[in-house]
Amino acid sequence: MSSLRLLVLGTASAVALGSAAQGSELRDRALDMFAALPSTIPALEDNKITEDKIELGKALFFDPRMSASGVFSCNSCHNLATGGDDNMPVSIGHGWQKGPRNSPTVLNAVFNEAQFWDGRADDLAEQAKGPVQAGVEMANTPENVIATLNSMPQYQDWFKASFPDQADPVTFDNFAKAIEAYEATLITPAPFDAFLNGDDNAMTEEQKEGLAVFMDKGCASCHNGVNLGGNGYYPFGLVEKPGADVLPPDDRGRYQVTETADDSYVFRASPLRNIELTAPYFHSGKVWDLEVAVAIMGTSQLGTELTEPEIDSIVAFLGALTGEMPEVTYPVLPDETLETPRPTGEVVPN
Repeated sequence: MSSLRLLVLGTASAVALGSAAQGSELRDRALDMFAALPSTIPALEDNKITEDKIELGKALFFDPRMSASGVFSCNSCHNLATGGDDNMPVSIGHGWQKGPRNSPTVLNAVFNEAQFWDGRADDLAEQAKGPVQAGVEMANTPENVIATLNSMPQYQDWFKASFPDQADPVTFDNFAKAIEAYEATLITPAPFDAFLNGDDNAMTEEQKEGLAVFMDKGCASCHNGVNLGGNGYYPFGLVEKPGADVLPPDDRGRYQVTETADDSYVFRASPLRNIELTAPYFHSGKVWDLEVAVAIMGTSQLGTELTEPEIDSIVAFLGALTGEMPEVTYPVLPDETLETPRPTGEVVPN
């Protein structure tokens, strides 16, 4: 072998070793702030996950008859074909009313510390009960949901299989627990997870540079953990409040839950997994461009004017959070009977 070829091979090996060392150092820093998605479905508190319960929850998630009108299902606002949300500024619900806030993605939501922008639900089971009863969403009642479920023998059988130790398993609590069990399976492993697990080639060099910028600039102060967010509450406008078009003055965030002055305009940090797929952004749903959203975060939360290369770099890293979507087949739902409650009329607001 010629000396020139040996020199080239030696140089290439040195570059590879240098790149590996840099990747290892970056990974070590990242592991201090983030965690990879687990390879198995996470355990739920007071809700044992079984295949029967997952399948029941899936049917309930897609069944529009859980709404008073028979029009809206969980999937209407958390569409699994479009990133787990509805890609609208705010969701449309009963009577074609507009909801007050942007719909968060249901993907990986099981890893959030609390649910909703203001954290008013501790877990996915509690969250599942909210939209069903909200007048601007599904506008139903627990009693009507149970009457609907009990009117269909197939649902009765599925509840018995899912909650075998209960004499009367068709309850609103079990309705919510089944949905929670299904939603816990909606996990999207991404290139970032593979990188955290040791694969230096899982992310591009541009994405790795973006990860470094993301950490160096302080983005990870709020967007950390498994979901890169979803685990803390922060004022929107920590340093500088954005305009009323982005931060509507009539939505005071967590204050509406706690009625504590310090919680005015405080919101749960948005989880960033699959953020590429979930425009528009923020609780107001007013920003469609991810680069603009990153720039707003820089000025409002970090007090810094991010440069265009920095914004591009961070956006490149965020692309490494787009994960492999779970395979979803539309369920065949139980047949209605003469006892099934009829849909209520859709009242169009003035």
